[in-house]
Amino acid sequence: MRLNKHISETGYCSRREADDLIEQGRVTVNDAPAELGQEIGEGDVVRVDGATLRPRPKKRGRRHVYIALNKPVGITCTTEEGVSGNIVEFVGHQQRIFPIGRLDKDSEGLILLTSNGDIVNEILRAENRHEKEYLVAVNQPVTPDFLAGMAAGVRIHGRMTLPCRTARIAKFGFRIVLTQGLNRQIRLMSAAFGYRVTQLRRVRIDQLKLGTLKPGQWRNLSDAELKQLLPGRSEW
Repeated sequence: MRLNKHISETGYCSRREADDLIEQGRVTVNDAPAELGQEIGEGDVVRVDGATLRPRPKKRGRRHVYIALNKPVGITCTTEEGVSGNIVEFVGHQQRIFPIGRLDKDSEGLILLTSNGDIVNEILRAENRHEKEYLVAVNQPVTPDFLAGMAAGVRIHGRMTLPCRTARIAKFGFRIVLTQGLNRQIRLMSAAFGYRVTQLRRVRIDQLKLGTLKPGQWRNLSDAELKQLLPGRSEW
């Protein structure tokens, strides 16, 4: 097995990030510096920054994977293999996974991926009113009128957006909490008031927070987080 795939399968990071770690000299195989494209076998000891990587534990009854990723700018939320920088290839998971919802290519932050197609509609259904929180930077000062207008709803894609919560966090920055996910919603809402979004980061989906995940890093959701996301389910 290739070294970068092995690192990815432990849940430490994506294959691409594993290659970066190898190039930075932070990975060893049997205490020798690792090389890009290196193959490893059973019994080889892989360490990152001196810490031994362990295989991801297998949980009884858990057949599917559920991942929280801090999507970097430039990664496209698609499963199409022909698209350069597609999110599935970026994560490099051993199971077939796909994103739940979207973050446009120019945006960053929290996105969920899973191998379980049965739960996707449950999470995305508008009536479930899952909250999504974003931090947004714009090209001109944030005013009370702008925030009030955004919160009340804006006509985009031929329809009014649902009322939402907004708050100023800096001269050129604001926080917005949505319960729907229209294509490029925040950018189009802002543009309706003459604002241009310069940076957009999703930091929360319901109780799931981006936390300390750095851009490009991902982790597996815990059972407790899954219960919060899908409170009516006992199995995943």
